[in-house]
Amino acid sequence: MKIFDEIESEVMSYARAFPRVFNKAQGEYLYDEEGNQYLDFLAGAGTLNYGHNNPVFKEALLDYIQQDGITHGLDLHTKAKREFLEVFSEKILQPRNLSYVVQFTGPTGTNAVEAALKIARKYKGRENIISFTNGFHGCSLAALAATGNSHHRGASGVSMSGVTRMPYEGYLGDGIDTTAYLDKVLSDSSSGIDHPAAVLVETVQGEGGINAASIEWLRNLQSVCTKHDVLLIVDDIQAGCGRTGSYFSFEEAGIVPDIVTMSKSLSGYGLPFAVVLMKPDLDQWKPGEHNGTFRGNNLAFVTAAAAINHYWSDDTFARDVLRKGEYIEQRLERIVDKYGDGNMTTRGRGMFRGLNCVSGDLADKITSEAFRNGLVIETSGADDHVVKTLCPLTITDANLTRALDIIEAAVSKAVKGEGVPVERNFFATEFEEQTLAGAA
Repeated sequence: MKIFDEIESEVMSYARAFPRVFNKAQGEYLYDEEGNQYLDFLAGAGTLNYGHNNPVFKEALLDYIQQDGITHGLDLHTKAKREFLEVFSEKILQPRNLSYVVQFTGPTGTNAVEAALKIARKYKGRENIISFTNGFHGCSLAALAATGNSHHRGASGVSMSGVTRMPYEGYLGDGIDTTAYLDKVLSDSSSGIDHPAAVLVETVQGEGGINAASIEWLRNLQSVCTKHDVLLIVDDIQAGCGRTGSYFSFEEAGIVPDIVTMSKSLSGYGLPFAVVLMKPDLDQWKPGEHNGTFRGNNLAFVTAAAAINHYWSDDTFARDVLRKGEYIEQRLERIVDKYGDGNMTTRGRGMFRGLNCVSGDLADKITSEAFRNGLVIETSGADDHVVKTLCPLTITDANLTRALDIIEAAVSKAVKGEGVPVERNFFATEFEEQTLAGAA
């Protein structure tokens, strides 16, 4: 550990929660230098949907390297890029009746978001962007302006403008349709909300606490955007590539965003890769107007094409993800019923699930205990209060069961003698809050 302590920046975060030197990984397993084996429920923060060192992708990648294939190509035409575009069009876009232009951005999700916001503003000739409470879109300035988390926003050192925050579904309590509120402020010329170029949304807010928008809410959101001549941008960076059970997380809602951002598991192998998908008429860029030195990662093109060919040629993989997602939901619901004291809840969709522990301290105790027992798992949410299941989608049933057993045992130990805190209801009357406090 000495070299890390001596010269690595204090900005590191995951290494603090999992203080080991890891040197090998395969499938859903991580190994440290001492040979200890861990089940990986972090999976590169959603970058490894198909597991570590997927053998199908590795074979394609090694073969490409052995043939001296292009590694870095800027935006030159290459064989690897052509093959990716062909398979992406044939097996992802065409079966879903989606007509998108593919823009290769710098290789990070935040760069894809930056590009999406720029093209929306350019096309509509308006500055304002609507984003949502608890949303996370990246740490570069325009994406950060659309991000809600104060921890990340506070590091910018500058004021951030050009974004208006709206309440995500459920933020104002049950039974309140926040898309109706958005419709109202966009309809009222005295609302103080500048007419936006676009609305930017995650269908499932990963870093925000695994808040999953309902199908009805997403459909209403698209209707509001259409009504007010506003573009709809779906940030599918963490929720996409199969995490919710379909390749795109918005498919179940039957909506067609104007722009989609993708990264994380797009390459399938953990190689940096990001794209913006946009309807053809939006493609108003001048040559080189948004570029990046590493927008031509051909190694990522190779593994991305292999991932689509192997997992998305039919619906077998998607159905398996949904099956495993149902199992995760059932197990988490059982944990809530057994240990939650009526206060814990579950949330999410597909294999994108979370256990809301109300308290960040409690969630930290659970994940720390899980790590001691061989499971790498993180938290999310404004107060790090949600234990986040983000395992490879390819995990075996046996290992999925074992990991959830570890989580259940960790929850049991963490709540013993303390119980689960009561979540504050900001919309309760003083009498109701006193009653709830007395019941607790």
